[in-house]
Amino acid sequence: MEINVTTPALLFPAISLLLLAFTNRFLTLANLIRDLHARYKIDRNEVYVGQIANLRYRIRLIRDMQAFGIASLLLCVVSMFALFAGWLVVGKWIFGLSLILMMIALALSLREIQVSVGALDLHLKDMEQIIEQARKK
Repeated sequence: MEINVTTPALLFPAISLLLLAFTNRFLTLANLIRDLHARYKIDRNEVYVGQIANLRYRIRLIRDMQAFGIASLLLCVVSMFALFAGWLVVGKWIFGLSLILMMIALALSLREIQVSVGALDLHLKDMEQIIEQARKK
């Protein structure tokens, strides 16, 4: 496979957009956690405990997504330097490793989405039960 300095540079826009998406998810969760914290101080409802555990897991996933994404970007830069310096084999291996790290970040992102959908599904089921009880009255 032919590879040159511009090949790893092709990932820069994709990695940047992914890191932006990961950061937006993090900020959204941070706001949810702050809101939940305020509600829990007022009403110590047991429902919040499950939500807190879910949010804690999702925050860890996002932290790991960001770490692998940043490591991928860093290795892309190192790969570009190695290729620029004429170390083609080293540059190829480092670029390959950066691709693997990006795949891990994407897999973690998929997992976080699954957990998020699971949490939303619980809310929808709760709403459906409330609607069903209201209809019976």
